[in-house]
Amino acid sequence: MHTLDWNHAWTGRLLDAAPTRPQALQRLAPQLDSCNARLIGEITSGKLPFLNLPFRASLTARLKALTPQLQRFRHMVVLGIGGSALGTRALQKAFFPQQDRPNHTGPWLWILDNVDADVLEAQMASLNPEETIVVPVSKSGGTIETLAQYFFMKAWLQKALPDTWNEHMLLVTDEKKGYLREEADRYNIVSLPVPDHLGGRYSVLSAVGLVPAAFLGLPWEDFLEGAATVNAPLVDNLGKPETLRDHPAWALANWCFELSRHAYGQLIFFTYVPSWAFFGQWFGQLWAESLGKNGKGTMPLPAVGVTDQHSLQQMFLDGPADKGCIQLHCPNLTRGPQFPDDVPENWSWLRGKTFGDLLNAETLGSATAIVHNGVPLTRLEVADASMRTAGEVMGMLMTTTVLTGWLMNINPLDQPAVELGKRLAYSRLGSSDYPEEAAMLKAFLG
Repeated sequence: MHTLDWNHAWTGRLLDAAPTRPQALQRLAPQLDSCNARLIGEITSGKLPFLNLPFRASLTARLKALTPQLQRFRHMVVLGIGGSALGTRALQKAFFPQQDRPNHTGPWLWILDNVDADVLEAQMASLNPEETIVVPVSKSGGTIETLAQYFFMKAWLQKALPDTWNEHMLLVTDEKKGYLREEADRYNIVSLPVPDHLGGRYSVLSAVGLVPAAFLGLPWEDFLEGAATVNAPLVDNLGKPETLRDHPAWALANWCFELSRHAYGQLIFFTYVPSWAFFGQWFGQLWAESLGKNGKGTMPLPAVGVTDQHSLQQMFLDGPADKGCIQLHCPNLTRGPQFPDDVPENWSWLRGKTFGDLLNAETLGSATAIVHNGVPLTRLEVADASMRTAGEVMGMLMTTTVLTGWLMNINPLDQPAVELGKRLAYSRLGSSDYPEEAAMLKAFLG
């Protein structure tokens, strides 16, 4: 369903590493065995659940049973931040675009992913509680931004529906521990688990992304199947180094690793599938939170074609030579209307062509310009823009991210630096649990 085009990947300073892809893969052959051994250990110990999806059967059964209940509601309000929202929004924008089009009458999915008082108050002032289900999403059950929203939305529901408010909640959280788990047990609120070891940026394959998809009536099983299919060779042939060597995620990870080793500190993710524009934001978190550690990593730069040809591409083409680019495109999208025969003579070359032809030409023009200006480019081409293909692409990029982290000798599954800002915020609000952070704040404010 997808192909990677390497014809213009090994250019610029990467020529010092290897002039061709086979030579590049051969160059990192010593790392293949160590990465393969780590893959065996971490899949076996359950630390990479996005790869083998051990929760798939139970989630499928529970979600199918819950779907009729979910679809009784007209509105779903998802409370989440970071990985608890970005994948969900990417799927909504890609596969339920009618919500953003004129005259849509429902269902409606609202994602509250920030500390925004105006948005929160607008939701509580405008929505009918009887038609609304609220879905807080937090693996730990203690994400302060999500909990803060939960406290307000819970009070809103309790005031309007004192006897049945808990039937208008669905909690997505840890199966055994955390504040939201306690709330589910205390008030008999329906819940679905976030599997162990499935960090937020990998969690779109779980109830985090699939509950909203089921509410919207999307073919979420196809999405899961796509992710399972792309990584099936690694799971089904676990232990065979040649399987890893031949997987597209290994080749892409090698290329991204070489970019970092040759002072290409930024990775452009240029999406030329318009409906998939928000995939770039999802990838940005996946890449940055996984790889930005110990002074290592490359900075993801999400960009949308054709829009960002008119905003960011000047920097990509004529700025510092510190960028590589992955261009995601699909030549088989809807063609749209045909240009009329009476377009002005200066534009006569448009006659007989379609609006889709313009997108394809812009995609090719951008790729050519990028290469002409010395930017290493890998083109990721998808055959269609279906949910199954989206699952393939996301699954492959997750695996690529993990393998790139291993090549960089870092842990791509944690995010230690993110926690500091949270602890500082808690201290500022009055928590006495963080004396070191309180001292840090005092010094900063002084």
